[in-house]
Amino acid sequence: MLHRTHSETAQHILTYAQQLQGGGVERAMLRMAAGWRAAGRRVTLVLGSREGPLAAEIPDGIELIELGDGRHQALFRLAEEVRRARPDLLFCPGNRYTGVTALARLRLGRAAPPIVGKVSNALVRPELSQGAAWRYRRWLRLHPRFLTHAVAMTPAMAAEAMAEMGMSPERVSVIANPPARTIPGAAPVALPEGRYLIGVGRLEPQKRWDRLLTALPQLADKQVKLLLLGEGGARGTLEAQVAALGLGDRVTMPGHAGDPLPALRSAAVAVLTSDYEGVPGVLREALSVGTPVVSTESSVAVREIVHAPELGTVVEREDGAALVGALDHWLAPDAVRPTPVAAAGDSIAEYLALFDRMVRERSPIR
Repeated sequence: MLHRTHSETAQHILTYAQQLQGGGVERAMLRMAAGWRAAGRRVTLVLGSREGPLAAEIPDGIELIELGDGRHQALFRLAEEVRRARPDLLFCPGNRYTGVTALARLRLGRAAPPIVGKVSNALVRPELSQGAAWRYRRWLRLHPRFLTHAVAMTPAMAAEAMAEMGMSPERVSVIANPPARTIPGAAPVALPEGRYLIGVGRLEPQKRWDRLLTALPQLADKQVKLLLLGEGGARGTLEAQVAALGLGDRVTMPGHAGDPLPALRSAAVAVLTSDYEGVPGVLREALSVGTPVVSTESSVAVREIVHAPELGTVVEREDGAALVGALDHWLAPDAVRPTPVAAAGDSIAEYLALFDRMVRERSPIR
């Protein structure tokens, strides 16, 4: 049987990721790991590869296990690393890693420590085909078999987890991600001259930045620019769209930003045009520095964040006219920027209290 420490609290936490290419899941995981380490906990991070710009954010003092393989399947070896590291608790940082988590739980059997998984993405996916949506729902219904407890970042996401996964209420907690902080030493982002919109996120189909590019030439302000921070596989497609629309002098895509907060603070509007999201951190980050937001209704959590009209506007995903109208509203000369929204609570302490309870209870997965 796997021998763990004889602690009644989660003194040793193990978490994992494929790479550090700049996704919100991995960035939040690193913030949490830093917080847990600062609170005196031992933290082990298993990485397929430390490749990626977020490698600079790996916290001091954590124990890093690098598998030397950046492919997702490298994490199929997670159970072996758990046996060697003997943590008190496993933390699954997001939905994209639940397959890896399920396999590790199966291989560890009754020797598995408690497993806490964060719900990082939407569990209702209207963009999927009928067959894909059915398979996704079936997969979600298996999660109670390998997760001891689930963490959602807002009450609406918690309700969605209970409904879609079939998790009982006592096995779901609401804990927000740690707030973004300015990162000392991060390379500054070159900002466009004049007013600009900003999008922050991976250049991937999920984010649907094409909607924002389509809207840009339709705006009343023909001089406003767009700064798109992030990297990903859709870069070529987006660059082709920029060229086709003749927006080369108005759109800048410099890649990953080590610290997007200064660019968010100076932007006229922060925009999110995704098909689906979990709890989009960029909306909270923008509001924390007093920048209004315009977002598609890509998650049940969006309206929890943009809960008042003075904070921003939420539009339907496929309503291009509404997107243009919302942007024109916030770009108008008389638009009033919101008062910065401060983060509430202490998410690090809340996570550790949950982890300690899970270890004390040694709750079997029901």
